[in-house]
Amino acid sequence: MSPANLATMALLASLSCHIFFKRYEPTNVPLIVSLLVVPPLVLVFFPREGPLDLAGSLLRSYASYYGGLLLSILTYRVSPVHPLAKYPGPRVCKISKLWLVFISSRGKLHLYVKGLHDKYGPVVRIGPNELSITDVSLLPSVLGANGMPKGPLWEGRRISGKRGAGSKAAARGNLIGSRDSKLHAEARKAWNNAFIPAAIKGYEPMLIHRVVQLIEALNAHKERIVDLSQWLSFFSFDFMGDISFGGGFELMRDGDKDGLWHKMERGIYLPALTQQIPWCIGFLPYFPMVGQEMKALGKFAFDQATRRLQEGSIHNDLFYHLMDTKRVDAEPYPFPLVVSNSVLAIIAGSDTSATVLANTFFFLLSHPESYKRLQLEIDEAFPAGSKEPTDAAILSSLPYLNAVIKESLRLLPPVATSLQRAPTVGSGSKVLGDGFVIPEGTSVVVPPYTLHHDPRYFSPDPEKYMPDRWLADKDDSKFVVNQDAFIPFSIGPANCAGKNLAMLEIRMVVAYVMQAFEMRFGDGYDKRRWEADLKDYFVMQKGGLPVIITSRNA
Repeated sequence: MSPANLATMALLASLSCHIFFKRYEPTNVPLIVSLLVVPPLVLVFFPREGPLDLAGSLLRSYASYYGGLLLSILTYRVSPVHPLAKYPGPRVCKISKLWLVFISSRGKLHLYVKGLHDKYGPVVRIGPNELSITDVSLLPSVLGANGMPKGPLWEGRRISGKRGAGSKAAARGNLIGSRDSKLHAEARKAWNNAFIPAAIKGYEPMLIHRVVQLIEALNAHKERIVDLSQWLSFFSFDFMGDISFGGGFELMRDGDKDGLWHKMERGIYLPALTQQIPWCIGFLPYFPMVGQEMKALGKFAFDQATRRLQEGSIHNDLFYHLMDTKRVDAEPYPFPLVVSNSVLAIIAGSDTSATVLANTFFFLLSHPESYKRLQLEIDEAFPAGSKEPTDAAILSSLPYLNAVIKESLRLLPPVATSLQRAPTVGSGSKVLGDGFVIPEGTSVVVPPYTLHHDPRYFSPDPEKYMPDRWLADKDDSKFVVNQDAFIPFSIGPANCAGKNLAMLEIRMVVAYVMQAFEMRFGDGYDKRRWEADLKDYFVMQKGGLPVIITSRNA
């Protein structure tokens, strides 16, 4: 075979490889490696005239094969024949999701996606086969009861190991990661039982105990600068330890001596990257040092779940409901699945609540008039020295408290970007709204941060902190507040199962702290640092919040 013929055959082989990848989307690592290595190697040894120049032939064959494969893929993705060709977006996103990996690595995906929508409109192509949508009329058919199952993003987050959340048994029934609607509905039953009003009422003594402990800890550090963000993180982690495993976490008492909180924060970084390129997951086991933090988090959850299983608990905690040993119509949930859901409880229950609380206090401290107004409302409902702010019914009825929390959730939702769905595998396509057809193989992202800052749904000044927008009468033309666009806990069958408990936790902490203390930013603190330090790693990660605390009872 002449050099020219070798190059031509390599190019044809690369085109065939692209067609195979596009049609079957293989994830099996040996098969992928074989497709990338074997064809150009075989071509080198085809019959030829004259002696074999092995090195030159290998170089020519592989260069032609990989060059042809890349050219074929890039040309197709930006060509008019691509199914998503009509949707606007930056060319770099159309070519590869690796660009979003880079953006995600900086923690600013929420700002990048918002900028794309500001430039291109309500439907933006943010990947070769991915759209981002901010049209509220389409949300029910994306996220709602008649919407789509979760997309491939969730495959890219399973990196925690064989025993924990990354195991096959866990993946099939994991609440947050299940891409099968029936399996998700089955997994959701246990979570729904864990968060019915009677169950939440049973959690209240644990919550009150931890909130009082937080107040005592902060009071011990009064009159000097404390990192309120860190204390809220410790509180949330301890409380979720009580809820999830019947106790065992004492960060407020002992500090993070075992690095549990930092282990969790470091552990969610890599999945924030791999979720953009789920095909890479199969390669990670070949690199043992990659993802050690997430694997450590999975092992930590496995150990805690094992301890809880052996020791039992005096409370019907979340673990009790997730085990669901009373099921008579099905086999018990496999232990790896319970571990997987325990990881979810730790991250979704502690990291998000701590971030919402810290955001809420940041906005209150940044707006003294709002701070004083809320403090007055709390003082009237719970007079200091005579009534502790523990009554859930009263807390839920305080209009300004709820407006403050909603405005914080609007401006900085704890999950800012990654609500992804995709047509059911084998369905062919999904029709959204009035004739908006999403072909199978296309993912759709709904970014809450972008929705919440959209002037079509929240005005005036959607970038401005204005709790009063939530108190305005529906007929008040001064404000536009589209409740359908307010999705801090998502919507539909995959919404946040623990929303009601989270809201009770947030209300009670805010009320207790506001009743007990006067606070101000630490001297020299630049308020611009708060949002600059926020990182979108699927759930928001926050920086430090230095404040000076003074007891109101002094």
